[in-house]
Amino acid sequence: MQRLVNFFRDVSREMKKVSWPKGKELTRYTITVVSTVVFVGVFFAVIDLGISSLIRLIFE
Repeated sequence: MQRLVNFFRDVSREMKKVSWPKGKELTRYTITVVSTVVFVGVFFAVIDLGISSLIRLIFE
């Protein structure tokens, strides 16, 4: 039980040392991540549609 208490005490101490992003930085990072995920999703959807169409043409 003491090890668990020490663990959470250490976690608390380390979390105080963390440099958290400010509001504008967090917004910019969030927009970057969401736009990257959307871009990659659309990219792979287009590639998948292209390959599917090509395979359909080959086997028909």
